[in-house]
Order: sequence, then structure tokens, then C-alpha cells
Amino acid sequence: MSEPVEPIDPTIRTRAMAAARGTEPFDLLIVGGTVVDVSTGELRPADVGLVGPLIASVHAPGSRADALDSVDATGRFVAPGFIDMHVHTESSMLTPGGFAEAVCPRGTTTVFCDPHELANVAGVDGVRYLTEASRGLPVRFIVQVPSCVPPIPGLELSGADLYAAEVRDMLSWTEVGGLAEVMDMRGVLTGDERMVEVVRAGLESGKLVSGHAAGLTGPDLQAYLDAGILSDHEIFTDGDVMEKIRAGMTVEFRGMIDALIPPAVEHLNALPLFPINLVASTDDLFALTLLTDGGIDHLLRRLIAAGLDPVRAIRMATLHAAYRLARTDLGHVAAGRRADLVILSDLATIAVDDVYANGRHVASRGLMLEPVVEGPSSPPYDTMKLTAVAPDDFVLRLDVPDGRHRVRTVAGAVITEWGETTVEVRDGVVEIPADHVLQVAIHRHGRAPATPVAALLADYGSWTGAIATTVAHDTHNLVVFGRDPDDMALAARTVIGSGGGICVVAQGQVTGLIELPIAGLLSPLPAAEVASAQKRTQDAALAIGLEAPTLTQPLFQVLLSSLACLGGPHVTDVGLVDGTSGQIVPSMVL
Repeated sequence: MSEPVEPIDPTIRTRAMAAARGTEPFDLLIVGGTVVDVSTGELRPADVGLVGPLIASVHAPGSRADALDSVDATGRFVAPGFIDMHVHTESSMLTPGGFAEAVCPRGTTTVFCDPHELANVAGVDGVRYLTEASRGLPVRFIVQVPSCVPPIPGLELSGADLYAAEVRDMLSWTEVGGLAEVMDMRGVLTGDERMVEVVRAGLESGKLVSGHAAGLTGPDLQAYLDAGILSDHEIFTDGDVMEKIRAGMTVEFRGMIDALIPPAVEHLNALPLFPINLVASTDDLFALTLLTDGGIDHLLRRLIAAGLDPVRAIRMATLHAAYRLARTDLGHVAAGRRADLVILSDLATIAVDDVYANGRHVASRGLMLEPVVEGPSSPPYDTMKLTAVAPDDFVLRLDVPDGRHRVRTVAGAVITEWGETTVEVRDGVVEIPADHVLQVAIHRHGRAPATPVAALLADYGSWTGAIATTVAHDTHNLVVFGRDPDDMALAARTVIGSGGGICVVAQGQVTGLIELPIAGLLSPLPAAEVASAQKRTQDAALAIGLEAPTLTQPLFQVLLSSLACLGGPHVTDVGLVDGTSGQIVPSMVL
């Protein structure tokens, strides 16, 4: 089920036509339910007849009884399967099969996925792995080709470089539906040759080109659209949604920041028309979040709780998404469409009872009904090229005389700005201020010397331990946070010994660990086991002082700290960089 347009056997269509006209029975008849009509916004009683992977007929209740099998949906609602329009499945830390196992029982039947994280570690082989492993799953994976590997050349170094030639080749794969989020906004706006050629390859493929327009507004946003990039999921402020919708962008609305949902709904409800260029996405969610709260279903619940009409919310995740994908066979409970369906017992809470994918009953009451088997693939193991670290690697040094010195700091979490503080220096060693945390980034892909780069973080609270991670968006080098060099070194060595992962250390003891041996990003374990490890590790991080009140997944504060594609200062394996100016800052001393 990986192909962007999956052929239907002509005999199936012939059978469906005969069943619709009553000369042959349906394979399955869903009776007694109320269809969620995402075209008209109506909730109307209707029965739904299926033949193989197709919806053959939507007709008057009780008008047909001829079927090989039937399902009673009395008192329940029949809606299209949900489509996640922007997702990095790697952020769940699950393999494609584990991800499908997590999201399918909650109603997601199609994902427009960007294997950007795998590509930044393993290049084309990483994209090929996800594409091959996703074949035959109960969730349809429409793959996007990562456009920015690394996202900001010169400010960070990943495990691979993808240029227009590699991008053009992958865009020719039948499983691929487009070019993934173009994160190098500066490269687009300044006409950087590498970025221009990558975007051109996307446009010439005739497939979709997706965007990443964090912080772009006014003339810069207009110019970004002129480049042919017409979607965005980077919603960080109250004004982002409406400016981008009015600009004609498809907004891939996500729920990363809870506080933005109510004002967005208020703005949308005030419009005379509900914009079709508004779709639903999850972007980056842990397995823990997917299994505990949900994915697209959880986003829809929150939108509805904030005042959005349930049918409109469902429309975002179905018909709107299908229009954006140019997949007229998806997103609608109507004849001739794919039989990707969810049966809900309650609209307001998006209570998913049963899920059908391509006409197969694949999940019920939160559980898969059939084994989830991935396609044959070669997972990228052994990507940790960094062999050893020592406590001395996690000591901040400055080539200045002893005494007090003013230094730059990285202030804020995710959305950062320059700050400053005064530090005490003795024999070249900086004493970490009580209200700051040290961040150290070390290249781990074997393409450059593993030289530690360090800087001070403000607004991180007062920590009593350390965190090390190879899940460090977007280049996924080894990044370590803490105050005590011994704790930081223990966390780093534990991650290295695991082939990648996330480790929390407190008072010389490992208190949380997620082992991620596939690309340093994914676990081969089932979703429930990965979620348990994420819960223990996130709790351990909170216990040592991690604070992230604005994020629904607090651990993401450290996982996103090296995002050079965002404006403001960040610590990468290359140096202390300024994502706004695109420059490496030579010294933190002011």
C-alpha cells in the first residue's frame, strides 16, 4: 500500500459496479450508521457497501441486505480514514511497522511521511529502508524525499549530503509523493544554487513540494511561495495560521503547542468559509504520546474541545488532505473511493471503535486484528562512528585570563535568542553558573573530527544530572547536556555503547535509557516497549530539572536544541551558530 496511486484490478471495479446496481452482493455491508459527509458537512444515515478495497455504494438505510458479511454500526458514525499530512515517523522512535501498529487503531490509514531524520544519518539508504519496510503495512506510507540533508550546510554536518541528483532519482520512485519540507529558508530566499536545484527537481517531478517557513512573514513569506513551495507546518505564534492560509499556503496544522489551538480555532470560526487549504498533521510524536494520547485523533479532539465543529475537524484530516495529495480515491465515504474507513462511537471525542484499510478490518477497540509485517528491508545499524569520550570533553574552557568575564548564552528553548551572563574562569575552566546548563555537541558520523563544541544554555533551570542523545534534530549528532562532567561522560558513553539513543544520568547512575540501534534513532522493539522506555526516560529527565512548560512532550526541549534551521543561536557539531544570520560565532566571549 505504498504507491501514491495504487491500481485497482479492473475486475474489482466491475464487481463493485454490479454490487452497486444490485446484481451482485457486496463483500461487506456496514449498516445502521451515520455517514460523516465531509463534502457537505452533513451527518446522514446511510449504509455503506464494500467490494474488495473499494467503497461500492453509499445508499439508503435498510435498502440492501445482500452481502457476504455485515457490520452493525447502529448509533455510530462512519467516517473516512484519517490522513496525517506531515509526519516524521522516526520521531516515534519506532520502525515503520511499529509506527503503523501505534497509529492504525486510532484511525490513521495514510501518512505523508518525510524520512528526513533517517536521511540525515544514512542518506539515500535511510530513505530506501523506510520505503521498503513500509510496503504491505495496514497504514499507507506516501513517502517524501528529504530536501535538506543537512538542513543548513556550513552550520552543521550530518551523516550524508543529498544534492539535486540524488533527490531527482528518489523523486522517480513510485512510492514517492513529493519533495519534503524545504527547511533551508535562507537558501531559498538568497538563491543558493544547491537549494534552487533541489527545489527545481521537486517542481519538475510534477509531485508536491512541501515547506518549512518558520518565522517567515510579509515579503519573505511571499517570496518563499514564489519559489513554488506552497505548504507549511511551522506554527509558533498566534498569527501564523491566518497569515499563511491567507497567503494561499496549505497549513499542516499540528498540536505541538497547546496554547495556539484555541486562538486558531477562534480565527477559523470567524471566517465566512472553512479553508480547504488547512490539513492536520502530527510532525514529531513519541510512541508514548501516540499510545497514551493519540496522533491525528488527539489533535482533532483538542480542536473540537476548543470549539471547532467535529465534522470540520474530521474534514481537515480527510477530504482536505486528499485534495492536497491529489488523491481523489481517498478522504471520502463515497462510491469508487478506497475503503479506508473509521467507525466512531462519538464524534466530539473522536472515539475510534473500528478501522478498515483497503476494505480489510484491521483494528478494533484500540488493537490490531492482524499481524503487522514490514516489507523486506535493510535497517541502518552501526551508524555510531564515535568510539570514546571522557569527562574532560564536557568541561567548558575559555582562552582568557582568570577572573570574571561576560559571555554569550543561548536563551530560550527551541525558539532561541542571544543572552549573556558573567562567568568565573580559573585556569581556563569556566564555572557553570547555577542557573545555566552546559550543552556539548560532538560529530558522530565519522565525516569530521569528533571535536566537542560547548556553550551555555539559559532558561533551562538548575539541573542535578545529565542527558545525552543521538536524537538531535536535524543532523542527529551526539548532544549532551548537564553541569557535572562525570555525569555527562557517563550519559554519553551509555548512548555510544547502545549504538545510539537517549540516556539520563543522576548522581552517577543511569536513571533513564532508550536504546536506539537503528540509525541512532529507532528501536526494533514493539511500540508498547518503546513507549515504556520513553516514559521512564522522560520522567528521569524531569526529575533532574528539565523544564519545558510550553511543549506537550517535555523531552523535545533537548532533542530540538540544535535546530540550526530555526532562527537564533544553536550549538551544533560545527560550532556555536546563529540560525538568523547563517554565521558561526567565533567566540562566546563578549
